[in-house]
Amino acid sequence: MRRRRAAVVAGFCASFLLGSVLNVLFAPGSEPPRPGQSPGPSPAPGPGRRGGRGELARQIRARYEEVQRYSRGGPGPGAGRPERRRLMDLAPGGPGLQRPRPPRARPLPDGAPSWPPAPVPGSPGSGPRLGCAALRNVSGAQYVGSGYTKAVYRVRLPGGAAVALKAVDFSGHDLGSCVREFGARRGCYRLAAHKLLKEMVLLERLRHPNVLQLYGYCYQDSEDIPDTLTTITELGAPVEMIQLLQTSWEDRFRICLSLGRLLHHLAHSPLGSVTLLDFRPRQFVLVDGELKVTDLDDARVEETPCASSADCILEFPARNFSLPCSAQGWCEGMNEKRNLYNAYRFFFTYLLPHSAPPSLRPLLDSIVNATGELSWGVDETLARLERVLHLFRSGQYLQNISAGSRAEYQRLPDSTIPQEDYRCWPSYHHGSCLLSVFNLAEAVDVCESHAQCQAFVVTNQTTWTGRQLVFFKTGWSHVVPDPNKTTYVRALG
Repeated sequence: MRRRRAAVVAGFCASFLLGSVLNVLFAPGSEPPRPGQSPGPSPAPGPGRRGGRGELARQIRARYEEVQRYSRGGPGPGAGRPERRRLMDLAPGGPGLQRPRPPRARPLPDGAPSWPPAPVPGSPGSGPRLGCAALRNVSGAQYVGSGYTKAVYRVRLPGGAAVALKAVDFSGHDLGSCVREFGARRGCYRLAAHKLLKEMVLLERLRHPNVLQLYGYCYQDSEDIPDTLTTITELGAPVEMIQLLQTSWEDRFRICLSLGRLLHHLAHSPLGSVTLLDFRPRQFVLVDGELKVTDLDDARVEETPCASSADCILEFPARNFSLPCSAQGWCEGMNEKRNLYNAYRFFFTYLLPHSAPPSLRPLLDSIVNATGELSWGVDETLARLERVLHLFRSGQYLQNISAGSRAEYQRLPDSTIPQEDYRCWPSYHHGSCLLSVFNLAEAVDVCESHAQCQAFVVTNQTTWTGRQLVFFKTGWSHVVPDPNKTTYVRALG
């Protein structure tokens, strides 16, 4: 009886969660209106409080204009004609889709632009995109997390692909503090939603292998607010620094290299130099081992204006940096330098040097020290990281390793040793010693350096750099056939 009661309760909670997510995110609505719909003033939703409805309208207008600037700021990669589709009636049962609703102007504070905003050149929609129709029969909805403004959910599309959905968090701090101040729930939603819209535009404008992919978006009616925005993006795993410290140096270096490539792209983007004002590990995700930035609503393109170098102080908790003020009245390289020092203090200093190959450590130390002092820019930093990759991938870093006296190893093709494991750090497998090697000579060197190693098994699996994965063993008392592996045992005598 207790088990049955627990099962009923668990089933009820799961259905409630799924129903809540579907109600918030997937109710029928509309995709962006056709181009040409111009923003204009609309009636206020009601009297404000401390700031007044005019102040709310001013803030909405400011965020709207920021989105417009980023949408129009240069051609950008992949910019094209904005999407013209409208959401259709997604009610099941009909052989065809109903005619789209005409764009609707929503009541907002006086002076605020209408919602939803009209797409502009360079905004998302330059090619096939997922829309509301893709969210009809999703499954496995799971709450991932939330921040100041947004909530993130994981769902599985009908085709089986897992994606992330982002929407304004109705219980979040951003929306709640605005409602307490202005007493206008719909207007406050528009204010918060423009941050999501800004992120959507930047994900499209800054497309890069280390920027999360935007798959699509949908406007839908949700709760008491019409035309709420949901974005559909690539799904990644959160960055957990404690777990990363336990992974192989090769994988940790890949994350730092990904970050270096991203910062280089942001420094030379079509919009100008982009800085991430909220630069923490939680703003990034891992997708197949690659680091990608996912949170861009606090990104900024404009450099800091200045009258003298006294206005160009880059402040961090541990130290400050003084940058020059250009003749044009901008702090030179502040956006780039802010990103680079944050990369140093959150990623490079923890992930780069530890357990690296000894011959690469001087170069890695120079990268950590230079970024910590901001003596290099992103161009030089990325060049040094790419140099490390070349040395590691080509095996040139092995040239400084002394061969010494080696034992002889007997080759046993098409075989493996299923047991007789020992642990080493860092290993690709927590219960055994699984490392990557450039060639057979390096595998022998590793085995010679481990006191307990008496044999090793070369697999047909490779890492992202093309290196082979090898199991190191304490003995070879039980060797079994395996066509995908080759065993090497220490010769007797």
